[in-house]
Amino acid sequence: MARIRQAIRWLYPGMRVKRWALLATISMFLVSFGILETVGRIRVGQIYDLIPNSPQLRLLIIIAAFVLGAGGFLFALFRLVRSVARGIAPGREEEPSQIIYRTRVLQRGPHVVAIGGGTGLSTLLRGMKEETSNITAIVTVMDDGGSSGRLRADLDVLPPGDIRNCILALAEDEERMAHLFQHRFWGKHELAGHSLGNILLVGLEQATGGFDRAIEEMSYILNVRGEVLPATLEKTQLRAEMEDGNWVQGESHITADPRRIRRIELLKKSVAPYYRVLKALEDADLILLGPGSLYTSIIPNLLVDGVAAALASSAAEKILIGNLMTQPGETDGLSLLDHLDILSAYVDLTAFDKVLVNDALPPDEFITSYREEASEPVINDLASENKYQIEVVSADLLGFAELSGKQTVKHDPRKLARAIVHNSRAFSRH
Repeated sequence: MARIRQAIRWLYPGMRVKRWALLATISMFLVSFGILETVGRIRVGQIYDLIPNSPQLRLLIIIAAFVLGAGGFLFALFRLVRSVARGIAPGREEEPSQIIYRTRVLQRGPHVVAIGGGTGLSTLLRGMKEETSNITAIVTVMDDGGSSGRLRADLDVLPPGDIRNCILALAEDEERMAHLFQHRFWGKHELAGHSLGNILLVGLEQATGGFDRAIEEMSYILNVRGEVLPATLEKTQLRAEMEDGNWVQGESHITADPRRIRRIELLKKSVAPYYRVLKALEDADLILLGPGSLYTSIIPNLLVDGVAAALASSAAEKILIGNLMTQPGETDGLSLLDHLDILSAYVDLTAFDKVLVNDALPPDEFITSYREEASEPVINDLASENKYQIEVVSADLLGFAELSGKQTVKHDPRKLARAIVHNSRAFSRH
């Protein structure tokens, strides 16, 4: 039965295998015909005479010969493709038919552009890479904390952390690569605390002469589905005006400040976008904004010259993805409508078609734990008829992930991706 199921998989639409199997069958028939003509009619007749005269026995022998011949041919074809697939992708657990089917289907998927940063964007990419390989991640490069901040200060490079996470999320073999590239050096030396992926990206930048080329090389090494683009190649930082009128500079300082943020901007007055970013927005079939930290992951991309305008003017379908929880130091106590009101100061929200929001509540123990850290579920208070003329789509998007040894509430990558696919015109056309 397992062999039969495997053979049936080769008949899935989009595999482009049936035409070649038919050609192989016709070719096999022509070869058989050529052999028979070479042997000659007399010898063929002699072989034919060896078959018993009984009609039932002749029929049985014919059926057995056909089944054995066809079965042997299909088995040999399957083993041949399996050997080739294992040679191309050693160590993969998937059957060759699944690899081929997934690759064929994903290549014909819509062109999706996802904008953001942090764990929100990498979570989104992790699910969307199973729906299309034509995906572009536009990632903020304003981080100044942790390993990225240290590398930025010591080597005058763009922060690699969010870029690294997005590349790993789109990697063909994410589980193995993440285990290696997320490793952090330990000990009492300058490398302590740095992740292997960050060090590799910085090293590739020096080796290739550019941060964008380093991203391309790392994407090639990890066999990434799609591409990852920094929002800009210029080095700048965020600065925020707080509720009391004072300004705070640097992403890490902004998130650590307990005061409410009034507005946020880039330290440099004019920051040019990476040239491929505007082209990706123009060519997109679907643009996804969020999820992620409102002020430090999503809005920073929109502050780069031309990005917000290109997003709004693009003919692509646009979906905004709401956050699950409020973020201490950024969005304390803000509802979904509050999030949109803030975001509307940086991009035209009337250009968006839908906002996708979670309608599943975390277990009580998670809510209690988050409230102890001044965080709570984002309340959906956006009416179906709203000033932004944006359609509200609710779905169960709830998931959980371990972060620093602690279970946290996160979007479930598969739930999120399936909700986008089911509610998107871009996917229905492909």
